[in-house]
Amino acid sequence: MHHSHRLRKNEEFQAIFQKGKSAANKQFIVYSSLSGQAGYRIGISVSKKLGNAVVRNRVKRLIREACSRLEDKIQTGIDLIIIARPGTELMDFQSLCNSLQHAMKRAKVLNAQTLPKTHESHEKHDAKRG
Repeated sequence: MHHSHRLRKNEEFQAIFQKGKSAANKQFIVYSSLSGQAGYRIGISVSKKLGNAVVRNRVKRLIREACSRLEDKIQTGIDLIIIARPGTELMDFQSLCNSLQHAMKRAKVLNAQTLPKTHESHEKHDAKRG
């Protein structure tokens, strides 16, 4: 994810919290707000409840990598804040990607026509059926 796609200032975060919409799943909360810019911007928040600085920075790096893999699917002209919930630090990268994509779908910030159906999710779904 390019540096120009990052939200860093507290005022930017607060504006999105106040006027944006939120969606969540067990691992992430995603706030979204229209920005009117050409691209998109993402801010990441990881609480001290997840662990020490090493753990929090690892989670942020994984979230940034997951966002860069979803880059072509994220709508333009939107600002996002991704908040990691406790338990995220224990996830492997693929699970984190799938969970983040799910949270972004719930927030309706992904372009629907570009989303691939992941093979893994079908295997898990079939295994649950018995």
